[in-house]
Amino acid sequence: MTAEQLIKLPDDGWQYELVEGVLVRMPPSGQRASRIARRLAARLGDVVDSHQLGNVTGSDGGYALDADTDFAPDVGFIRADRLPPLNSPDYDKLAPDAPDLAVEVASPSQYRPGMAAKARRYLHAGTRLVWIVWPRQQQVDIWRPGDTQPSAVLGAGDVLDGEDVVPGFVYPVAYLFL
Repeated sequence: MTAEQLIKLPDDGWQYELVEGVLVRMPPSGQRASRIARRLAARLGDVVDSHQLGNVTGSDGGYALDADTDFAPDVGFIRADRLPPLNSPDYDKLAPDAPDLAVEVASPSQYRPGMAAKARRYLHAGTRLVWIVWPRQQQVDIWRPGDTQPSAVLGAGDVLDGEDVVPGFVYPVAYLFL
């Protein structure tokens, strides 16, 4: 299957990602993961909107990393200069490239090796910053281009920083877990 075929699938109530041409059904998030993603997307959206930096997507926003891989991060961000015009038919399609920022909130059934592979896949496709949120450990792994392991692991006393990817965005890690 291709990313183009994925977007044409009828809605069957499930969410899917496409990994190297294989359709992968994603289970729904639990309340904890959903709450974390919503809170982070809201705060990120406030900064992005107030500075007109681009677009923030939720878990239903797909990004075609290549012809046969489409990921839908729990929260994604794409810079304004990479967006098609609002009146363009391309605005109704998957983003044709990797997000600038991808945030994945790990569920209890996900483990570091699998999430690390996903982070490396984002980075290989051009994502500039990846945050993997671990609710149970109350940690966030920070991934940057060239990383084979997280460049940093933040705890409740640290602050998420959008760096040059989302300038002006800062958010205490502890707030994710309130």
